[in-house]
Parts: sequence; structure tokens; C-alpha cells
Amino acid sequence: MHKVIVIVGPTAVGKTAFAIKVAEDTKGEIISADSMQAYRGMDIVSQKPTASEVRRVKHHLISFLKPEAEYSAAAFAGMARRRIIDIIKRGKTPIVVGGSGLYVKALVDGIFPSKGKDEKIRKRLRALAEKNGSAFLHERLKKIDPASAARIHPNDTKRIIRALEIYELEKKTKTSLKKETKGIRDEYDTKVFGLIMDRSRLYRKIEKRVDLMFKKGLVREVGKLLRKNLSITARQALGIKEVEGYLNKAYSLQEAKDMLKSNTRRFAKRQLTWFRADKKILWINAKS
Repeated sequence: MHKVIVIVGPTAVGKTAFAIKVAEDTKGEIISADSMQAYRGMDIVSQKPTASEVRRVKHHLISFLKPEAEYSAAAFAGMARRRIIDIIKRGKTPIVVGGSGLYVKALVDGIFPSKGKDEKIRKRLRALAEKNGSAFLHERLKKIDPASAARIHPNDTKRIIRALEIYELEKKTKTSLKKETKGIRDEYDTKVFGLIMDRSRLYRKIEKRVDLMFKKGLVREVGKLLRKNLSITARQALGIKEVEGYLNKAYSLQEAKDMLKSNTRRFAKRQLTWFRADKKILWINAKS
């Protein structure tokens, strides 16, 4: 079985440098699982690998999308799979690197095929919940999909409605669809490594990184991006709204920096919470 290496962890922990070293040691090529590095013109915002780093190791799924385009975990998973097949065919090791937890999960564990959403179904189910209570819908779900009902709290109306909506759209339960779902874990010898470091040290690295981003020209880059019709996905990049407020004279440059540092720390905390929920991740203490 062919080997695929996956490297995850919070922002600023040193994933890029670590992955490049692993790639050089294993004759590997890197596939970016970063939802923002996919966009052109978002080099500083997304902290893309430098030109010299890209020369050292071949990178995939970086700077191929216009910032006006949407990106998704499902789209990433499909493209990453094709890159993995190609890299293995050429006798190299695929190394998936990124901090976008949902994107990594979509590739590693798979996401079940769905016809999306249906607002008519949702509206009807919401009306039933308002009239009879969420427990009424939960009882309906119990009869249709007992396994999903056991995982979802009777008061969690949103998730109950989604499970019922899936059943109406697919004519299959969410549980059965999940069983049909396959990720690269089912096809390759997939090892997922997580980089971690002391939180106070990580936060210091985040603060230094933000200061450097502003020195490199973050304000200028965001100014250019804001002149475009940014997609919903691209607009979520850390640094966009913080700099936008400064450019709109809502607050000072220092306040924008402080805000970005604070928001990045919170983001790193959320990333850690997400990845720690996966008990299959092998954790490594980052040295850098």
C-alpha cells in the first residue's frame, strides 16, 4: 500500500518548514490543504511558502484560484486525490500539509455525497419544530435513523433537521451514507502527524508573524484584494476584515495589528480543538 503523509497543526507552528524537510528526506511533493493559499494575490494574508521554499520542493494547490472564486472542502478533496495519484505514479511521496481541518478531514476520512440543501424541506421541518418542539422531530429521526438520533441531542434542532433533510433528499439515512464514504485512509497507508508546541510560545510566534506580515505589505495586499469582488471563502481569510477596518478609518493601524493578533490566537485555539478530537493523529513537539 502506498504511503501518504499528512501534516496538520495550528497556524504559525511551523508546518511549512517541517513539511519541506520531510519532503526532502522522502522524495516527496507537498499538497497544500490550506483554504486560503489556493488564492492568487493572497500571499501575505495566507502566509504562502516563499519562492525559495517552492523551488526546494514542488507544491500543489497553491495560487491556482482567482480570489473571486469559491473554494470548498469537497473541491479540495477531489483535486488533492488526483494529485496524490499523479505523485505516486511518478514514484514520489504525497505530503498533505495544512491547518484547514475540514479540508483535511474531507480528504482523509471522506465526505459523503449529498445533493446539498433544499430550503423548502428545511422550512417545512422548521415549522414543525416551532409548532411541536424539536423533540417531535427527534422522535421522527429515531424511527428513520436511530444511530444519528443517538448522536444528536433532542434540542439540537439544526442538526436534526439536517439529518431528516438528507433522508428526504437521498432516500438514504445519514448513517448509511457515512458507511459508504471513503477517504484516503481507506486506500493508502495514511499517517497523520500533528505539530504542537507550548501555547505561550505559539502565541509569541503568532505576534511576531503578524508584525512581519504588516512589514511585508499586508495593508497594500489587502487594499488590492478589496477592489475585487471577493468570494465568501476568500473573505474569511484572517487579515482581510482587520485591515479593511483600518482602511475605512474605523481604527488605527496599531489597533488593526492587535485585532489580527487576537483573532489569530483564537483561530489557533480552534484549530487545536478540532485536531485534538482526532485520536488517530500522532503528535510531535515542534522545535522551531
